[in-house]
Amino acid sequence: MGIYIVSSIRRLLILSVAAASLAATQGAASAETIFGAMAKAYENNPDLNAARAGLRATDEGVAIAKSGYRPTIVAGVEASRTTTWHSPSQTSTITDNASAGVTITQTLFDGFQTKNNVNAAKSSVFGGRQDLINNEMTILLSAVQIYANLLRDRAIVSARQQNLEFLDEQRNAAQARLDVGEGTRTDVALAQAQLEQARAQLLAAQAAANSSAAVYVQIIGDEPKNLKMPSPYQKGLPSSTTAAVEIGLREHPSILSAQYTVDAAAFNVKSLEGTFLPNVSVQGTVQHSQYGYTTGIIQGNVSVPIYQGGLASAQVRQAKETLGQAQILVDSARRQVQQDVVSMYTNFQASKASIAANQAQVSAAKLALNGVVEEQKVGQSTQLDVLETQTNVLTAQEDLAQSHRDAIVTSYSLLSAMGRLTVNYLNLGVNKYKPEIHYEAVKDKWFGLRTVDGQ
Repeated sequence: MGIYIVSSIRRLLILSVAAASLAATQGAASAETIFGAMAKAYENNPDLNAARAGLRATDEGVAIAKSGYRPTIVAGVEASRTTTWHSPSQTSTITDNASAGVTITQTLFDGFQTKNNVNAAKSSVFGGRQDLINNEMTILLSAVQIYANLLRDRAIVSARQQNLEFLDEQRNAAQARLDVGEGTRTDVALAQAQLEQARAQLLAAQAAANSSAAVYVQIIGDEPKNLKMPSPYQKGLPSSTTAAVEIGLREHPSILSAQYTVDAAAFNVKSLEGTFLPNVSVQGTVQHSQYGYTTGIIQGNVSVPIYQGGLASAQVRQAKETLGQAQILVDSARRQVQQDVVSMYTNFQASKASIAANQAQVSAAKLALNGVVEEQKVGQSTQLDVLETQTNVLTAQEDLAQSHRDAIVTSYSLLSAMGRLTVNYLNLGVNKYKPEIHYEAVKDKWFGLRTVDGQ
């Protein structure tokens, strides 16, 4: 009965492998490349779409700031009833008054506050665009990581399936030797124990692969089908750490964003200093009463701040400290980029060397296994020797799968650390999101409640 169950399991495994091979053959023409996965993530990832919406909201800051250049118009209606009582006669007089009017106020000079607020808002927009590029690189790198993780996990599943089949054969062979009096129960027990451990390892590997597939859908937005093993990215990568660092310091969006933050903070300081300057405005009012007469009033206003309770002074000091913080964060961003580039460059070189070493280890482990199996047949090696050598083969195969994954991820991580993991640099076949289109559509709008996309 036990032999029948084992044979059934072997047949099921063989059929599963055959079905997987057939599916791979049928889907070879539509294999998903790592660039295709990144393109789907760029178009479909909800976190990236949320970042784009956030930048569109930042664009509106320019229109908000420019409102300081424009007039304000207020319409109003006034109505009143006045009752007057006359003491001697105990009578009263009721007087009704009603009027409607429009008041227009235009600021002529506000200490350059509006000008500086507009420039600060523009700097925030430009910095936001760099933040969006940084978010795009983060999502693209996440796509690379999950793509490589899933390939690694599937390779480990395949290796553990092969390991299970081998151990199943070893258990059957040990049982057959025992049945004819040439083996021991210890050999059978050892093989059975390894077989059960292999089943548990296979289940764990399958669970890890299923988990990676779920993350793949979350990031990429599509089911993983017929993934194609990529090579590590090497096109255009610099030949030295120094050259890579120079590119990162020059191009990385986190540094550029920090520099725009400094600009915005500097303009904010100037805007707050403008509160100490005079404010000049003109106001015109047209009012029509119920009695049929219309009045018009035009008046100019000049206000000169003398003392504001210390509020304005504190705000300027606070803004200057914020500016100093922003300037320090530029240096911090530069150091972070430098650290990331050096780390990723070193890791990439190490991972490439690791692939060659692990390939040699797999070849040597398989050769040793074949030798030990042959020695077992003539009594020069034990069942335990075979099982230990097979464990070495499995470990080497899993190490090789991990090193392939690491080489892929670190190559794209290096590209990201340099600020070049972008749609343009990779030449992904997607419609690139152009934030300037929305900005140009809203920066000078005077009115309207609907967004550019009609919401």
